[in-house]
Amino acid sequence: MRASSLSPIVFVLLTAACGGASDHREYTLQGQVLSVAADRREANIKHEAIAGFMPAMTMPYKAADAQEFAELAPGDLINATLVVVTDEAYLKDVRKVGEAPLEKAPGAAPASSGFELLKPGEAVPNVQFVDQDGRKRDLASVAHSTLLMTFIYTRCPMPTFCPLMDRNFAAIQGTLTTDPALKNVHLVSISFDPIADTPPVLKKHAAKVGADPKYWTFLTGDRDEIDRFAARFGVSITRPLNDPLDISHNLRTAIVDAKGALVKAYTGSEWTPEQMLADLRQVAAKD
Repeated sequence: MRASSLSPIVFVLLTAACGGASDHREYTLQGQVLSVAADRREANIKHEAIAGFMPAMTMPYKAADAQEFAELAPGDLINATLVVVTDEAYLKDVRKVGEAPLEKAPGAAPASSGFELLKPGEAVPNVQFVDQDGRKRDLASVAHSTLLMTFIYTRCPMPTFCPLMDRNFAAIQGTLTTDPALKNVHLVSISFDPIADTPPVLKKHAAKVGADPKYWTFLTGDRDEIDRFAARFGVSITRPLNDPLDISHNLRTAIVDAKGALVKAYTGSEWTPEQMLADLRQVAAKD
């Protein structure tokens, strides 16, 4: 989830209304549309904090039906219902309530050394981490051959963000255990929330998602160093000054080859385990 650094546009977020089933929750969302996908299935929306669920964000939302976004345009102010189920989240009952000029994003700062995006073929920094067992590890010590790496935090509430990365990695792990062509592939999930995601928390989370340490390692470490490392892959992490546990972020997943070089970085969550496994087989065959 990518946080907005801009001022809120709307004044009040209505109280969340829970659905009847424990795995079905509904919340009232108010915000402004920043962009709409060409197929009208997704819109990037800046919204206020959702009490008891998530802070103010700017992030993409899918619609229950393409007609929900059919008449929307950038700048529209909307009310909608956010539906969260076990492994999905979407908007329904989307209603335009007004419009406002889009605030201009601040100009991009010039890239500085150490924060430039890694390019395919470039060496990935070998920084120091701590694993779920409390051991100090650098990235090279984790590498069996090919690495599949993503960035998460265990308290992430949106089922289409960090929990989806966990589910995808679990599915990929299942194939690693049976496919000889992938025997040297290792999964790495890096938490950028070291205050909450201590080694015991990561170990408990790893067990919850079915991670076998033979195939899948969870790492954390110094917060600033992880932020710098993640930024090289295009990860944007935002924490309010008054609450460092309140985290907003986007999604990036990367393949790193046996020589420690970036092969490919994936934006967002649109990739599937099947697509990733096909890419991993190609890379592993060369390593």
